[in-house]
Amino acid sequence: MAVSPQIFLLRKRRPSAGSFISPKLSDIKLVESLLVLSQEIQSLKPFQFLLKRNSLSIIRKIKLLGILFEELKGSQSVSLLSPSSLLCLEEMYIVLQRIKTLIEDCFNGTGSSKMWLLMQIETVSNLFHELTMDLSTLLDILPLKELNLSQDVEEVVVLIKKQCSQNDVASLDPGDYNLRLEVLTMLDRIKREIVPDHSRLLEIFQSLGLRDSSSCREEIENLEEEIQNQTDQKSKFQAVALIGIVRYAKCVLFGASQKSDSMRRRKKSMAETNTPADFRCPISLDMMRDPVVVATGQTYDRQSISVWIEAGHNTCPKTGQTLAHTKLIPNTALKNLIAMWCRDQKIPFEVTSSNDKVKRVVTNKTALEATKMTALFLINKLSTSQSTEAANDVVYELRVLAKTDSDSRACIAEAGAIPLLVRYLGSDTGSQFPNLQVNAVTTILNLSILEANKVMIMETDGTLNGVIEVLRSGATWEAKGNAAATIFSLSGVQAHRKRLGRKTRVVKGLLDLAREGPTSTKRDALVAILNLAGDRETVGKLVEGGVVEMISQVVDVLPEEAVTILEVVVRRGGVVAVAAAYSTIKKLGVLLREGSDTARESAAATLVTVCRKGGSETAAELASMPGIERLIWELMETGTTRARRKAATLFRILRRWAAGLEAYGSATMTTATVTSSRIVLPS
Repeated sequence: MAVSPQIFLLRKRRPSAGSFISPKLSDIKLVESLLVLSQEIQSLKPFQFLLKRNSLSIIRKIKLLGILFEELKGSQSVSLLSPSSLLCLEEMYIVLQRIKTLIEDCFNGTGSSKMWLLMQIETVSNLFHELTMDLSTLLDILPLKELNLSQDVEEVVVLIKKQCSQNDVASLDPGDYNLRLEVLTMLDRIKREIVPDHSRLLEIFQSLGLRDSSSCREEIENLEEEIQNQTDQKSKFQAVALIGIVRYAKCVLFGASQKSDSMRRRKKSMAETNTPADFRCPISLDMMRDPVVVATGQTYDRQSISVWIEAGHNTCPKTGQTLAHTKLIPNTALKNLIAMWCRDQKIPFEVTSSNDKVKRVVTNKTALEATKMTALFLINKLSTSQSTEAANDVVYELRVLAKTDSDSRACIAEAGAIPLLVRYLGSDTGSQFPNLQVNAVTTILNLSILEANKVMIMETDGTLNGVIEVLRSGATWEAKGNAAATIFSLSGVQAHRKRLGRKTRVVKGLLDLAREGPTSTKRDALVAILNLAGDRETVGKLVEGGVVEMISQVVDVLPEEAVTILEVVVRRGGVVAVAAAYSTIKKLGVLLREGSDTARESAAATLVTVCRKGGSETAAELASMPGIERLIWELMETGTTRARRKAATLFRILRRWAAGLEAYGSATMTTATVTSSRIVLPS
């Protein structure tokens, strides 16, 4: 068989210290603790779908054992326990702790996957047997005569010993064994590109308690957690394979679950909305998992910036500066801060090193074929959908699937999803079925993350026009924002950036969205504008469209993004852009005082360009700001390396203006000379 059950290892958990260390308690406290622990185990429910016999049997034994502890607690001789009795009870405490941990870990604990438990069913069954034998041994050596127990309680102890001795051989429920065998066989058949029998697949999932789309979604999340818990690469591969079959079953057996998932999505979106801005990657806008620093000092998520560089770009996406080198330096301090924040927010966070191949699990053949089957099933269902509601359910599933990984995006696109999705981008769909429009444009956004799909999207008839239509007249802000994010993603390719920047509807749509949208969609529009501004010809269109005026409006809301765009525009837009930027000088001066390090850096760089190219009037406008000299001096002392350099240049420009000189950019002066002098500016 292709999938061996031996590769499914136990979870990597951290049991309580009481599971291994004898408690240092007095006789009375030890008995009381045993009683409480036995009551806690009694309160645990036996498993409903797997290991029912094992869990029910051991819980019943502990319930009977509680009678012994209750008797000892009320006995006068409890304070006179012999060393052998005390040692036996201490060991019994450890066994009970291990029993409790095992039950909670298998089923009642959070993040417990039924599929994963099924795959390791034999190992877990053996653990139940070993604990039962340990309990039996302790009861055999427990000196009952020294405990002065009543006859009824002694009989109960004898009964427990008898029950334990009957389990001298590990027993695996035949139903559990056969169920595991069926799943392993099905995984092997999927690997050989054989579509599973849907009726049998339904029986298997019902046997595991996976009876609707919501429970399958939870199972997928639990399996994803298992991937993080495992250290063995083969086990990770098999967890991915199990995710593939659960995802396939979720689609073919239960369909979409938008209503049941709505609360989950709201909670997730709230968490994403509350993510600190410094923790988000400027490219993907998602929380960074592996932050790295590029040559310009900007921080990005490793995966996003790697894709950017591999696409042939040699500039910093945020500042537009040419990268002196393409080395990526891990930002360990920021990564630790993100990990701490995620722990406080109870958000899973992968903390393995960037060199760890475990971080990026390579999909195995079984998982890939399951993904292909899922994509084909959904595309065929979408192409034959008779109602808009049915189409919306399928598009939603495609949206979720396209967000998972690169293989899913490739499979969906290859199955022919893009032409079908174009149908639902129009304003007619948006006005009558806004959710369908959102799902369609978001699916295209998710597909566009894969580089190969960018070309397919740009070349498929009607797709780009459909995305632009959503950008301009989408039914919801979410739809417009995701359309802007799609433009940003597509513009990662140089040829696409030029093509998109030459479309007036794209430029106007992004500028309007940046002006009018809520903060989240403003950010989507701004990052797309910044990407398009990498092309000099597009900068001219942006200036004509009023990009500087727009920046003046949004700089108070999103200062870093706004001032970064302004820096690129004035650097590449020529005299017209510089003239337009004249009205922003005062606001840039405010950013020098109140902005973040990044905003102050971009503000200083922008002011240098404007003052150099704009003549004495621009320098006079800046010099008229109260306290500007002090702000520049502070930036020269406390800013980033680039900010200090720009501040020194700005200082020289203002010093020359104060002296009545015109040659702002021709002469040179060393920083040492500048910092040893003071300029006198008009108040």
